[in-house]
Amino acid sequence: MTGPMIAERVVAEARAWIGTPYLHQCATRGAGSDCLGLLRGIWRAVYGEEPEAVPAYTQDWAEPSGEELLWQAARRHLRAKPVADAAPGDVLLFRMREGAVAKHLGLQGRIGAAPSFIHAYTGHGVVESPLSGPWARRIAARFAFPDLDAPGAHPADH
Repeated sequence: MTGPMIAERVVAEARAWIGTPYLHQCATRGAGSDCLGLLRGIWRAVYGEEPEAVPAYTQDWAEPSGEELLWQAARRHLRAKPVADAAPGDVLLFRMREGAVAKHLGLQGRIGAAPSFIHAYTGHGVVESPLSGPWARRIAARFAFPDLDAPGAHPADH
């Protein structure tokens, strides 16, 4: 399975998580998830097992140290794309404040005149939100899921 087929599967899986309550460090559809947990759950649905164990993390991520830990992990397992090259199913990495580490993730739902993204958001759970100007300005990086046969991808079923 390659690009467009994976993207369709990723978006469908992400939308299946909508309504899951926000729960820090969790990754269980319907029970609880944070933004990384949503990505982890989608990965498991598409590829099978997760590509690496996720250590415990705080809600401030690596802000005190300034390390881009989430960005580094994304580079290990996803394909980096230009930020302007939007496609459904892309993983979006956000900086919540200018100069801060990137620590929020979402998945591009729709592109075009009414772009959207699916994410787990504190106080809201997993939702599909408009990718409005304020959110779009916070995008630090964009990634695509790897093809199922790519090194590092663990095919669940194809």
